[in-house]
Amino acid sequence: MSRVWGAVAIGGTKCSVSVACPTGDTFSFIERRTFPTDASPERTLGALVRHLGAALAATGAPPLAGIGIVCGGPLDESKGLVLGPPNLPGWEAVEVVRPFEDHFGERACLQNDANAGVLAEWTWGAARGCDNVVFLTCGTGLGAGLILNGRLFRGSTGLAGEVGHWRLATTGPVGYGKAGSFEGFCAGSGIARAAQELALQYLQQGSPTALSPGWRDLEGLSAKRAAEAAESGDPVATRLWAEVGRRLGSGIALLVDLLNPDVIVLGGIYVRQRDRLQASLLEELEREALPQSVMACRVVPSALGEHIGDWSGLAAALLGDETTPAGRRVSGATRSPTSVPEEPSPAPGPLAPHAAAVPHIEETPTKMEERQ
Repeated sequence: MSRVWGAVAIGGTKCSVSVACPTGDTFSFIERRTFPTDASPERTLGALVRHLGAALAATGAPPLAGIGIVCGGPLDESKGLVLGPPNLPGWEAVEVVRPFEDHFGERACLQNDANAGVLAEWTWGAARGCDNVVFLTCGTGLGAGLILNGRLFRGSTGLAGEVGHWRLATTGPVGYGKAGSFEGFCAGSGIARAAQELALQYLQQGSPTALSPGWRDLEGLSAKRAAEAAESGDPVATRLWAEVGRRLGSGIALLVDLLNPDVIVLGGIYVRQRDRLQASLLEELEREALPQSVMACRVVPSALGEHIGDWSGLAAALLGDETTPAGRRVSGATRSPTSVPEEPSPAPGPLAPHAAAVPHIEETPTKMEERQ
C-alpha cells in the first residue's frame, strides 16, 4: 500500500487507535487496538503512541500520511490542548498533539469528537446527502456536532454543540458539573449515577432489584449493568431506560426547534439501547417540538456504530488533506463557503478480515420516517 492514515480516539472509559488505507475512492481499516483509559493523561498518551506504532508495524510500516486525534471538549484545537472535559478528570491543558508529531514525524490534528463524528456520518454514514445535521455522541459524555447548510459549525470560540451542559431539570443526575443536565440524564456516566440512586432507594426499602441485588453490588453499577438488568426483564431498570429516552427526547426537541435539521444521528448508547429508548424518545419529541420541524427530521442511529471513533479519527486526519475525495469533502466543510463544488463521497468500502468492520444497522422506520 502507498500510504495510510492513523486515527486516535480518547474516551472517558476507553481509547482506540486504528490504521486506514485508501480503497478506491473510500477507505478500509486494516488494524485496530483498544484499551481502557488510564487515570493519568501521561500514561494514556504514552500507551496511545505505543499502540499506534504497533498497529503501523503490524501492517508492514507503510508511509504515514497523517494522524487524527478525537476527544470530547472543551479543547483548544489550534494548540493541540485538551482543556478538562468532564469525562476526563485531570486532563487540564494537556498537550496531546505534540507526542504524536514528535514520535512519528507527521502532522497530527486534534478535533472535538462530536465535530469529527458529524463529519464522519456526513461523509460515510447516516447523514450522507444532508445539508443540516446534528450528531450526538451519547457516550461517557454527551456533545453535539453540527453541520449547518453544508458547513461544520464551531461557534465563535469552538464550543458550539456543548449541549451536555444544558439543564433539562432543576434536579437530577450530575453531568458536565451540573445537576439535571442533558449529559447527566443521557450520557453513560449520568445513567450510572441515576441507576445507583434508584437501586439504593430500593435496597433501603428492602426490595432489591436486578440493578443491585445486594449492597455490595452498588459499587461499580454502570450503564452497561443497568442495560443488562433491563434485558433480564427487571421493571425498575426498564423504567429507568424509558426515562433516559424521555430526557433524550426533551433535549432533541430543543435541537429540532432551534436548528430545524434534516437528520439527527445518535451514537454510542443509542446504538446499543435503541429498543429501550426509541419509544419514549419519539413520544417526548413529538409532544415538545414543532410538528413541522419534527416531520422534516429523521432520528436515526449512527451508521458507523461502535466504530464511530475510527471513522471520526480518520475524518480529523483528513482535514486539510485534499488528496482524496473524502479529504476534499471534510476539508471543504470546515472552510468558508467557496464556489468550488464538493465531491460526494462513496460509502465505506470492504474491510480486511481482521479489521474493525462497520456494522450494518437494519433501519426500522419511525413514525416520523413513515410520514415522509
